This record gives sequence, structure tokens and C-alpha cells, in this order.
Amino acid sequence: MPNIASVLKAEIVRLARKELRSEVDSIRKALAAARAESAALKRRVSELERSMRQSARAAPARPPSPTSVEEADGGDKFRFRASGMASNRKRLGLSAADFGLLVGASGQSVYAWEQGKARPRGKNLAAIAALRGVGKREVVERLAALKSGGKP
Repeated sequence: MPNIASVLKAEIVRLARKELRSEVDSIRKALAAARAESAALKRRVSELERSMRQSARAAPARPPSPTSVEEADGGDKFRFRASGMASNRKRLGLSAADFGLLVGASGQSVYAWEQGKARPRGKNLAAIAALRGVGKREVVERLAALKSGGKP
């Protein structure tokens, strides 16, 4: 006669396998779906890369310069280089605060522009461009007029 403990153990093992089989089947189905989705996404990425390469070949050889900024109201374009603005400020012998007063900004903004952490906006950019060809004497006169409360 079989031992009751071994029969009980065999029945528990059978039931556990049956229960696990249903759980594993659902996981296998989910895994198969995930793999199919992954393969579809890989195909889509390769198609997009291929079309991007083709459009890059058809695009003009030189894109527009990222250093030119178009003013919203006038449509004029001004180039801006942080090092150029810094050298112009030093050429004129101005502190960042004085240069900022001339262009309508703060000294902190001027420092940020010179370090490349920020870019000047339209009216400031136009004022910076206007200071490019100005001499030291005229800058001193404009600065004195601004500090005294008058307009330059």
C-alpha cells in the first residue's frame, strides 16, 4: 500500500505545476507580444533613419547661420558673437554695467551674453549692433547723457 505522505506530496506537486502552467502561459504570451512590438519599433526606426539620410542629401549644403537672429518688428538680421561683444566692450573701455546701460540691459545680462550663457533679444541686439562702429568719445557722451537723465 502506498504511503499517504508520498501520495499527498505527488498530488501537491501536480496541482502546483498545473497552477504554474497557466501563469507561465500568460507571461509567454506577453513576452511574445513585447518582442513583436520591439521588432516593429526597430523597423520603424530604421525606416526613419533611412528617410532622414535621404532628406539630408536633398537639403541645401549649408543651413542658415545659427548666430544670426531676426528681429521681429523690423526683419533686420544682426549677427551676434559673444567674443565680439566682449572685445567691443573692452575696446570702448566700458564696464559691463555701463555697456548694459547703453544697450538697455543690466550688467549681469552683459556678463551672461559674453560668457555665452544667454543671447540678447531683438532690441538689445540692435543696440549692440549700433555700438559696433561708435568711437570712445561718442560712447562717453551717450553714457553721460543717459546718466544725467536725458536721451542720447
